[in-house]
Amino acid sequence: MSQWPVHGAITGPIVLIGFGSIGRGILPLIERHFTFDKARFTVIDPEDKDRHLLDERGIAFVKEAVTRENFVDLLKPLLTEGEGQAFLVNLSIDVSSVAIMRLCHEVGALYIDTVAEPWVGFYTDTRLTQSERSNYALREAVLDLRRAIGPGPTAISCCGANPGMVSWFVKQALLNVAADCGIEAEAPTTRQHWAELARQVGVEGIHIAERDTQRARSPKPMGVFVNTWSVEGFISEGLQPAELGWGTHEKHLPPEGKRHAFGPDCAIYLMRPGAGTRVRSWTPTAKAQHGWLITHNESISIADYFTVREAGEVVYRPTCHYAYRPADDAVLSLDEMAGAQWRAQEESHILEEDEIVDGIDELGVLLYGHAKNAYWYGSQLSIEETRRVAPYQNATGMQVSSAVLAGMVWALENPRAGIVEADELDFQRCLEVQRPYLGPVVGEYTDWTPLKDRGVLFAEDLDTDSPWQFKNVIVR
Repeated sequence: MSQWPVHGAITGPIVLIGFGSIGRGILPLIERHFTFDKARFTVIDPEDKDRHLLDERGIAFVKEAVTRENFVDLLKPLLTEGEGQAFLVNLSIDVSSVAIMRLCHEVGALYIDTVAEPWVGFYTDTRLTQSERSNYALREAVLDLRRAIGPGPTAISCCGANPGMVSWFVKQALLNVAADCGIEAEAPTTRQHWAELARQVGVEGIHIAERDTQRARSPKPMGVFVNTWSVEGFISEGLQPAELGWGTHEKHLPPEGKRHAFGPDCAIYLMRPGAGTRVRSWTPTAKAQHGWLITHNESISIADYFTVREAGEVVYRPTCHYAYRPADDAVLSLDEMAGAQWRAQEESHILEEDEIVDGIDELGVLLYGHAKNAYWYGSQLSIEETRRVAPYQNATGMQVSSAVLAGMVWALENPRAGIVEADELDFQRCLEVQRPYLGPVVGEYTDWTPLKDRGVLFAEDLDTDSPWQFKNVIVR
């Protein structure tokens, strides 16, 4: 684009927690799309390896970890300095989303994050049950805070690529399938009507189906976990229990499947880590593939959002889960870590844009079970296109940072929405902001089901009457 649109003004301080791969990526997008006072922009991170990007811009940097003990004393003076409304962008790990949201509510600041993050130690705390250290529990803590504090400044929970952008893709994909099935429907304006449309279309479930084909110039060394985004974040969520939104069409609770004893009962978890759980899925480039059922907030929030209740009883809900095939180096890294009984490698590395020779991150949603079988809708962003439109990030990072941008725009345009999830934002406005950064956004139907070519070489226990049962999707 010859001239990037300015979407709004940030009138108060900007505080960015975390200057890793996504923090670096959001920096040029904030500069392009908002007016703000550079002298009131502060970045906080315990590492300073990319500090030069801030120094050359005259942006303040605080080399410090945000902790349970120091967060109020560290953040409150920055958020309340001078006039205007502050905006806190939380792109960190090991920093409690709930705690920072509460502080932002108290001082009147806007807030956005990409994950419902806990304080350090939560994911490996053996005092907690698997249910208590799940994403389901983390989401319920955010919703508990929403119920407790009520209306106030906008705080957007879990607004990256996934969770985040994929919730907007689901809505657009649902409208596309409805139209192709001859169902006349304008975009619903309420959560209830969205859920009723999904039931009318006949969507049994949704895969967040992703294939990352980005390749590095140099092969992965042994003893190093290599990824295209946060290694710490990937390992943390990979070692949580595998989780999925549990649909009403499902007939077979997995033998290791468990329900939660609190909340809306919209999801289950498995007594095994997501990094050790594979599922069958489909994307346009790879076609049929095995991905990992890594726990993600959107698996729960999407299933909950599209739930239909009648007389207080759940009568419709789609199954929803992640089906992630990361870059080949990350696949090798996962296999190496699994062989060490989930002990992470001592070294880690995130592939930067200049190390990648080619490839795309194909990230979308697969809506299945309807009259046209299955429909994938999403972004096919290449490393070449990423380099063309913005610096400091690879294709994976760009899908996340541009979703954060879209969420920030929505927050500025709706500054008194209180705590909201990405599912509740205006999906059309968010995608309008984000589309210049997503490369080709395409939709493709497929006749593939998880039963395709099964039971040929080996006999399997399958539900042939209902192809999209999770029993048929999970890899045993």
